[in-house]
Amino acid sequence: MLFRSELGRVYHPTLAINAAPAQFAAALASVPLDGTRWAAGTQLSRAAYLEWSAAAPMPGPVHIGEIVRWLGDTLPDDAIITTGAGNFSAWVQRHFCFKRYATHLAPINGSMGYGFPAALAAKLAAPDRTVVSVCGDGDYLMTGQELATAVAQKAAFVTLVINNGMYGTIRAHQEREFPARVYATALHNPDFAAYARAFGAHGETVERTAGFAAAYARAVASGKPALIELRIDPEAISPSATITSLRNRSR
Repeated sequence: MLFRSELGRVYHPTLAINAAPAQFAAALASVPLDGTRWAAGTQLSRAAYLEWSAAAPMPGPVHIGEIVRWLGDTLPDDAIITTGAGNFSAWVQRHFCFKRYATHLAPINGSMGYGFPAALAAKLAAPDRTVVSVCGDGDYLMTGQELATAVAQKAAFVTLVINNGMYGTIRAHQEREFPARVYATALHNPDFAAYARAFGAHGETVERTAGFAAAYARAVASGKPALIELRIDPEAISPSATITSLRNRSR
């Protein structure tokens, strides 16, 4: 009865089905279907998805979309990617191609600071698997002190801190609703790479996209918990918008 009460609560479906995905797929297998009726639409949808997931132009010398695509092309299929909450996570959701189930750990309720401790837990639970945590700068500052636990437990995973010097999601709301009226969203960040090294972890800073692959290789080769700070242009507020574009659309 609980699930039935949820059907249609948010969206109003043409046909509401109360079933788990596996059971629904098994039942659907016995239904005769003619795929030619929607083949053209499927191809158009696929082409639109590929265009959308390609790395779009981005201001500044560090291009997060290209880095995330590199990770998707390079990491093992069973690599675990974790994210917290913030605009930065959209680059992972848009550009990383997940190839297996249960390889993306992320909050469903907008909890900042989730990604780093989730990666720590994942690496301790599955020490033989590659684990990469993608964090925003404000997001990482919520729980980054757990680096002490990672070093103590010798949990060798890589953390990417996307540093744009602000709480990006809140800044985007400010620019959309009250253009140029910025309040309490600027961050005064530490040197994140030095912060990592102070804990005994491996720390590096990347200021150009071309330097990322080598920095990632060094981080993995260190055999330690590792942090790579990615300094991006503050204009790059999301994969599809800049601060200037939000400000101009709101006026």
